[in-house]
Amino acid sequence: MDVSFLGGPQPQLGVGVVAPFDFALDRELWRWVPDDVSLHLTRTPFVPVEVSLDLARLVSEHETLDAAVQALCAVSPQVICYACTSGSFVGGLAGERAMCAAMAQAGDVPSLTTSGALLEALREIGARRIAVVTPYTRSVTDSLEDYLGEAGITVTGRAYLGLTRHIWKVPYRDVVDMARAAVVGAADALFISCTNLPTYDVIPQLEAELRMPVLSANQVTMWAALRAIGVRAVGPYQALLDPVARRGPAAMTGWEPPRDGPLSPSGGPLSTDGGGPRGTPEAAFAGPPAPPDGEPDGVEPPHLPPDDPGPLPPV
Repeated sequence: MDVSFLGGPQPQLGVGVVAPFDFALDRELWRWVPDDVSLHLTRTPFVPVEVSLDLARLVSEHETLDAAVQALCAVSPQVICYACTSGSFVGGLAGERAMCAAMAQAGDVPSLTTSGALLEALREIGARRIAVVTPYTRSVTDSLEDYLGEAGITVTGRAYLGLTRHIWKVPYRDVVDMARAAVVGAADALFISCTNLPTYDVIPQLEAELRMPVLSANQVTMWAALRAIGVRAVGPYQALLDPVARRGPAAMTGWEPPRDGPLSPSGGPLSTDGGGPRGTPEAAFAGPPAPPDGEPDGVEPPHLPPDDPGPLPPV
């Protein structure tokens, strides 16, 4: 059969993505991308370090970025994004800007990071006071709050899991529980941090329940990268992507946290310490201790889901 009349594939725009070595959510990034755009991913070299401030610094070194960007430039992307939240906020605002400059110089291509994309997204929706959810330890969560504070963003409440590994295995139910615990003050929006934390399907449901825009690390990264090349991100009813959604449930007011206090993923009261060093209302979710099998210490998720997070919980 002669198929020459087809003329070959349609031209594609390219988005280069530099991800940490342990990034496991390639498929989630693709879900925000329209059909005429291709993602080209590369990963930073493996280092035997758990998720921590040390790891964030290692995977964001300029030498590492330079090598990754040069590899991506072989396929001529129109923009390059660094898809790691902690790696792009650990050096503060100056560190994030230096990363963008280093990537742009290495590849002569417009470049951005997840943390820079977050600030751009917050400006887009007009949010100055936000609740924060992270899978990180307290010290990494503190570093995110420092970065936001530098940018003039106030954190009204936060919740974190304390994980040092296996973040991509966290189920949607735990993300929802943390979100409910974090939204304790007058916040303009909720941010769910970490590009290795699954969030795609839960965003519209949380926006409907919490009556505010919900941003996630992968969402803002893809939104900003696509915006840089004049393309709109695709996705279900999400305030960042759809102006109509901003006038819908996310724009409504009147939600209040349960008066009896939030519950942990296991159904019991959350462990709290009265707030972080800045007095931010805070909830720390702690799972069972890791078994003594010789693996590194660290807090495991409350329960490990299969690779597919499965259907969403009712919210």
